[in-house]
Amino acid sequence: MTEPNDLQIRNILTGVKTVALVGWSPDPTRPSHGVAEVLRRRGIRVLPVNPGQADHDWQGERVRASLADCAGEGVEMVDVFRRSDAVAGIVTEMLANLPEARVLWLQLGVGDPAAEARAEAAGVTVVANRCPAIEIRRLGL
Repeated sequence: MTEPNDLQIRNILTGVKTVALVGWSPDPTRPSHGVAEVLRRRGIRVLPVNPGQADHDWQGERVRASLADCAGEGVEMVDVFRRSDAVAGIVTEMLANLPEARVLWLQLGVGDPAAEARAEAAGVTVVANRCPAIEIRRLGL
């Protein structure tokens, strides 16, 4: 796997307009909620994905049950707040339903080398074991 450099990370975080955030939580104390807020404040449209919260509303967005429910929404990046053992299925769902998605972002401690390689082979940039909110601060964005 090729680790993106700072310029690539900067380009992702300044270029992406719509993110599907898998594992979003309605609890404002949870990291997934905080990252969604950071991205939204940067002007990025965040589509929360959580089957247990499906059809609820967050910041004017309907919570989706799955990535399939994000099809046709222009998702450019999938940000994953799930355990590593869920990544393979997420990549399969992303590749099947979100052909415009060009970035798979795996949060701190999340990774699956085989699934990451599959995403990269499909032309998707993989950012693993990083947090976009931390990278936004670190890069001064």
